[in-house]
Amino acid sequence: MAFDIDMIKKVYSRYDERIAAARKVVNRPLTLAEKILYAHLWDGNATVAYERGKSYVDFAPDRVAMQDATAQMALLQFMQAGRSKVAVPSTVHCDHLIQAKEGADKDLARAKNESSEVFNFLSSVSNKYGIGFWKPGAGIIHQVVLENYAFPGGMMIGTDSHTVNAGGLGMVAIGVGGADACDVMAGLPWELKFPKLIGVKLTGKLSGWAAPKDVILKVAGILTVKGGTGCIVEYFGEGAESLSCTGKGTICNMGAEIGATTSTFGYDASMERYLRATGRADVADAANAIKQHLTGDPEVYANPEQYFDQIIEINLSELEPSLNGPFTPDLYTPVSRMREEAVKNGWPLKVEWGLIGSCTNSSYEDLSRAASIAKQAIEKGLEIKAEFGINPGSEQVRYTAERDGLLKTFQDLNATIFTNACGPCIGMWDRAGAEKQEKNTIVHSFNRNFAKRADGNPNTYAFVTSPEMVAAIAIAGDLGFNPVTDTLTNKYGEQVKLDPPTGDELPAKGFDVVDPGYQAPAEDGSSVVVEVSPTSDRLQLLEPFPAWEGTDLKGLKLLIKAKGKCTTDHISMAGPWLKYRGHLDNISNNLLIGAVNYFNDKTDSVKNQLTGEYGPVPATQRAYKAAGIGSIVVGDENYGEGSSREHAAMEPRHLGVRAVLVKSFARIHETNLKKQGMLALTFANKDDYEKVLEDDTIDIIGLTEFAPNKPLTIVLHHADGTTEEILANHSYNEQQIEWFKAGGALNIIRASQAK
Repeated sequence: MAFDIDMIKKVYSRYDERIAAARKVVNRPLTLAEKILYAHLWDGNATVAYERGKSYVDFAPDRVAMQDATAQMALLQFMQAGRSKVAVPSTVHCDHLIQAKEGADKDLARAKNESSEVFNFLSSVSNKYGIGFWKPGAGIIHQVVLENYAFPGGMMIGTDSHTVNAGGLGMVAIGVGGADACDVMAGLPWELKFPKLIGVKLTGKLSGWAAPKDVILKVAGILTVKGGTGCIVEYFGEGAESLSCTGKGTICNMGAEIGATTSTFGYDASMERYLRATGRADVADAANAIKQHLTGDPEVYANPEQYFDQIIEINLSELEPSLNGPFTPDLYTPVSRMREEAVKNGWPLKVEWGLIGSCTNSSYEDLSRAASIAKQAIEKGLEIKAEFGINPGSEQVRYTAERDGLLKTFQDLNATIFTNACGPCIGMWDRAGAEKQEKNTIVHSFNRNFAKRADGNPNTYAFVTSPEMVAAIAIAGDLGFNPVTDTLTNKYGEQVKLDPPTGDELPAKGFDVVDPGYQAPAEDGSSVVVEVSPTSDRLQLLEPFPAWEGTDLKGLKLLIKAKGKCTTDHISMAGPWLKYRGHLDNISNNLLIGAVNYFNDKTDSVKNQLTGEYGPVPATQRAYKAAGIGSIVVGDENYGEGSSREHAAMEPRHLGVRAVLVKSFARIHETNLKKQGMLALTFANKDDYEKVLEDDTIDIIGLTEFAPNKPLTIVLHHADGTTEEILANHSYNEQQIEWFKAGGALNIIRASQAK
């Protein structure tokens, strides 16, 4: 039986009434996304039609999921909320703090030793507050959620941007910061601007070397890394129904790379098969009873241009395998053009590593199809040219894949089987030789490929592709290898060609596992003690941020003017810094160290206006804080792209940055800044970015009359004595302005629980 089946049945029991109310106010057929959103309104049945892209709406998510790196800060905040138990079903998954190096057994043992303090903290907090806890090695959060918790028509939030993976099972699943998770776990509504809708019509059927991954790689190439911002992407059509459930999950997962709020598919036979295969026949039966509500209305899909804000159509029968990259997940290149593009752009053709795994592509089907290529290579006398690594998505997937011989096939091709964890995908990879910073190429089935992301080497050219293509290219050792047309020379000197991949959507003998790694919480956690040592360098209890002083902000120093792409990886790096995710002061030592300073084209080198000397960003900001001086960060387009990590908002807040002024924001980061009591502002005229000079002292005027839709004035005091005034827009509503005034949303929660 499924987890939380009573909750799921309760959600389904109100669907008829909620959808009827929504139809009445919207007065037209509904998309799937609209049905789920309107069925989860905090106030119950819809009474008004919300305006896409404009209306702020309070929702009531069904559940919360957290991974270990982000759960630390989320739970440290929740501990201040004054509740004895979470208000909605919630889980913690230990998948980020396990470094890939030697192989699963040694790597897991080392992680348990090095991070025991953090794992024990998360275990005890979960036990105390009624949270399900998945131990280190149990699997990657989003694969485990898909196998155990996701359900068609549900709404969940998670403290990881790839929470959207659950759209593969027909959910609206959205990545958020820990403060948002804290709200929902504390029994409060969750606010979201009602998304716009992008419809992707899939026709035809995948064949040959094309995989579900190629669908989202194509979409990313069309929409770019910010084309989905503020939107839900809804996939439909005969092509959508032909995809497996985990294939749908792959597509939804990487929707985070186009900035989409989330992506989703309508409930169909593949989802029912997956639910039954993963021991949730009760959920499948319940979904079947209301299946007309778990997909878009027929009129919507018949005339999608009337119901979506944008339409994309992709014929799966014509889709060819592709690779996206390097350094950005939206640079789309079909494999047939890769050699030409690589030569033209100076991308190294020799491939050093092929990596399969991550929350995007670590299902049984993914491993099965990749293993079919590995098996062929062995049978045809091919020797693998690149190093090869595999991260299974969960202990259930790993155990079943081992039982069915898939892992042995990989090992026979000299692959290293890493832990059921994120590993290289989030920079937790101790790659031999990376410190030399040599120019090299890797291919992987992950979702992101920003510079330094996988191994810390800025000269690693990383390309995103499907697991089966990773296997083929790793065998060839050649980025330009096209398995559709090219042959390889085997150890006997013969020319051989790889056949297209084959694989099982679901294991023929069913899934199996001995110990999935789950720890149920105590029925009564009141006696559970959560201890945090005051001398710990891994964990630190939080102190409330100060409230706004009630005046305009004057005399702010420019900390940095970031040039070009500035993702959450640039603002708060992962990799080795993950160990400090529960200690705000320590992790603040990585603040913006990856951002490029506009004025000298260097990273982690900014001018300290108090001394006139250049130094690291965190040290410079700490000097301003010690002097009682606030500061401002200026950025470019899509600032905060990437992960949901709220540390990228909490670190500048902790160190005394008062505002972030940019050309445009990524959705999650903008919300995280607001939640922490920061000012998230955008240039009214993007060209005004050029007016900000290195030695500027800056005022923010208009805060005493801070109101929705009312711009603020930025006064730039230049070093030569001249001043310039520019306008800054914002998207704050009344509630979010109260967060700013209170010094952060958590201060309001704490005050309300104390009453």
